[in-house]
Formats: sequence, structure tokens, C-alpha cells
Amino acid sequence: MSKTGPQRTDPRSFAVRAVSMLVQLAVPIAIGAATILDDGDIGDAVTYFLPLVLVVVGVNFLIAYLQWTRLTYTVGSEDIRVDSGLLSRAARSVPFDRIQDISLEQKLLARMFGLVEVKFETGAGGGDDLKLAYLSESEGERLRRTVRAMREGMPEQAVADALIGEEPEPEPEPDLLFAMPPKRVLTFGMFEFSLAVFAVLGGLAQTFETALPWELWDLDAWQDRLAGPGQYLAGLGLLAQIIGVAVALATLSIVGIGTGLVRTALREWDFRLERTAKGLRRRRGLLTRTDLVMPAHRVQAVRIGTGIVRRRFGWHSLKVVSLASDSGSANHDAVPFAQMDEIEPVVRETGFRLPAREVEWHRPSAKAHLDAALIDVGILALVTIVVALASPLWWTALLPLSFGVFAAMREAFLWRFNRNAYDETQVYSRHGWLAPRLTIGSRGKLQSVEIVHHPLARLRGYADVRFGLAGGRLNIRGVPLDRALALREATLESMARIDFSDTMESSA
Repeated sequence: MSKTGPQRTDPRSFAVRAVSMLVQLAVPIAIGAATILDDGDIGDAVTYFLPLVLVVVGVNFLIAYLQWTRLTYTVGSEDIRVDSGLLSRAARSVPFDRIQDISLEQKLLARMFGLVEVKFETGAGGGDDLKLAYLSESEGERLRRTVRAMREGMPEQAVADALIGEEPEPEPEPDLLFAMPPKRVLTFGMFEFSLAVFAVLGGLAQTFETALPWELWDLDAWQDRLAGPGQYLAGLGLLAQIIGVAVALATLSIVGIGTGLVRTALREWDFRLERTAKGLRRRRGLLTRTDLVMPAHRVQAVRIGTGIVRRRFGWHSLKVVSLASDSGSANHDAVPFAQMDEIEPVVRETGFRLPAREVEWHRPSAKAHLDAALIDVGILALVTIVVALASPLWWTALLPLSFGVFAAMREAFLWRFNRNAYDETQVYSRHGWLAPRLTIGSRGKLQSVEIVHHPLARLRGYADVRFGLAGGRLNIRGVPLDRALALREATLESMARIDFSDTMESSA
């Protein structure tokens, strides 16, 4: 990499793009081939269809090559600039001081070619982040090092060495904070029940609907096809029907668990979280390998959560709320699946701490949850009356009424289990009953604090407290008004002691 002018991406990039475009064309080509071969005339397929496919493939490679020749990037003194486009040219420039972090990502096809995609995260959302695909692994790492040096205002010699490819002084070996071996990943997958495979199969079936011998969404056709097995099952008696339902549910469970295992393994395989001089470095993925560094001083809050089932076994997850984005989200997976004694050291590394035993927890206002329950029940009661008058079947009115009872019970449980607290430096919010989560915010890093209450809340003496985070939100619902005022005053006092100009300079 040199600073003499615009640079092109790796020459192998156009091959990766061409193959990716061919994968997108695979389904239309397969449908066209099936349609022609279905007519039984193989000669027409060889004479007309095969040359057309070759032309499409050739044009595809030509376009990919031209796109590669017209894509350049330039590392300037104050920003990085990317120019792209064949007929319509586009130029994107991002100042170094707006770049929150630089991450490397390797999808399966890029990994096969030894290439990486460099992502410059600006904190403005996934659509506004800058991506550069593709560079060699060494060039990607060198570009990340160069931009970080420019962003952090390192000495000119260090920046020059990075630009001309000189190897910097070796960094100390990173300390491993958390890792998930294959056994842990597979255990995690057992709790990630998913039926996404049925959505995929439904999409494929709809795509190839013309090749099916019957109409996919024809309910009468499905009823006719199931009539034989259904009559056979009905003739076996009640016990056989129960066994049939049990087998169907067991099959559904196996498919859901299997899908969860596959998705989790693809995402979390060889998960490693390390402490480096730049922050917490996270690497994970089987087919798509991601390499992300989360600077500790950019962490605005941490969230510890669990699930309905996994909480019974002591499994939790840790996410950090950062200025940069992770797959379009401000919440970074720091520890996806671990026990609390494994999570606690990572929380300390981010500059936060778990609530101490002497922290005084407070429940939300009972009036807030009572009012919410009465409003939900009142609305659903009116729906119940309308359904009872309009429907000839009186029992259909029980459905909205049952939802009203459930809503009232939910508010009662939330009032019982929700808690909030604060100490000298942090704000805590516990929320949820079946799948509780704990959010910890640094009072000094909060951007704003406001008290919001609608007319009924103002009349009844409670409010919502909303804390502004640069990378997300932290809200405490239905707090008694005196408690809300105390939270705001304590937070404002902490914010007043922080010099945000120094904070911005240290994080630039």
C-alpha cells in the first residue's frame, strides 16, 4: 500500500464477485433448463439454451471485471475515500474522526481466495457504514492498522511505516478472556430452537412451484392427498392418533433443535474473546469469519440476558452497547453463552461491574402497572362484547377475554420482578420475568436523561425515566415520581463531572 494515489482492491476480487453473481443466476438457469427439458427436446436445449448460458456467464465475468477496475480507494491525510461505478460514478469519503472501528469479515467464498472485506463502522447504522471488498488478508490488516494510526493521531513515522507496509513493533500476545470449544457451541445450539428451515423450504417450494405436479397453495389438493392417510389413521383408534400426534411433535422438535445447532455452529464456531492493546477482540464463525475489536472506552452499557429454559441451567449472555455497530446492531455479542462466573471478568474488562449485594433495589410504581392492566383489560373487554354480539358462536368471545386476563397477569408479574437501582457510578435496570435481563449503564457516559409522563401518569404520580446512550437506549418504566427525580439528579451530577471534550479526544 502506498500513498501515491488511488489503490485498487485485490485482483481476485472480480473473480469472487463473478462467482457470487453466478450463484444468484443459478436458480433462473435451473428453472429455464427444467422448462426446456420438460418439453423433451434436448436438441433445442443444446442449440439455443447452452449458448445463451455461456453468453450470460461471459457477460457476468466482464461486468465483474469492469466493476473491479472502476473501484479504487485512497487513504488521505484526513479521510478515506472510495470511488466506484461504471456508468454512474459514486464517491464516498469518511473522515477518520467519524470512524468508530474497523472490522474484517471473511465469507466462505472470500476465505477460499484468501481475501477479507474491510468494514469502517461510523456508528450511524449499517446503511451508512463504508465497506471495501476485497483485500488480501495482509493488506486488510495493514489498512486497518493504518486507519487506526491516522484516527488516533499517532506519530507521523508510525503512520508512514504503516502506509509503506513496514511491520510495526510486535504487540504483546493477547490474553484470552473467553472461548467456546466445540462442545460449548453445540450445547449453546441445543437452546437455540429454530424453525427457520421451514421458511426456507417454503420459499424454495414457491420458487419451483411450476415444477410441482399440483398447485402448492391449493387446500383441496392437500386435503385429497392427506385424506387416505387421515382415514387410515382414524381407523386405528384413539391411541394410534395420539401416537401419530406425538411422532409429529417429536419430528418438529428434532428439526427445530437441528436447525438451531446448525445456525449456532455457523455463527459461533471457534469463538474467541481476547484482551488486546486496542480493546476486546472477538473472532468467530465457521463459513463467515468475523474479526472485530471493541475498544473498552467506547462501551456505553452492558446487558446480561438469559432465556426461558437456559436460565434453569445457569446460562447467560453478555452484550456490550457500543458506538460502533455489529451486524446492524449497537449490541455486540461479547459472551454469547456462559455461566455468570465466566461473564463477570469480561464485565470488569469493559470498565463496568456487576451490582454489589448492598445495592438497594426498587420496584416500579404499582399504580403504573395497575393502570396498564386496567387499560388492556378495558380495551379487550370492549372487543369481547363486539365479538359476542357479532359472532353466532358465543365461545369465540372467550379469545379476546383470555388475552385480557393474560395482559393483567403479565403486568402483575412485571411489577413483582422488575427492579431498578443506582450507586455512585452506575445505573441498573432489571426487566422481565420468563427471560429476565439486566442492563448496566455508566452514569458518566450517559448522554442525556429525561422524565416522561403522560396525563394519567402525571395524575397518579409516576413517570418513565429515559437515559440517552450514544449506542442505544436505557429506559426505566413506571418509576414513582420522587424516585425518578432522584435518578435524574444523581445522573446529571455524574455527567457534570465528566469533561466530554477530553473523552472525545481520547476516543478519536
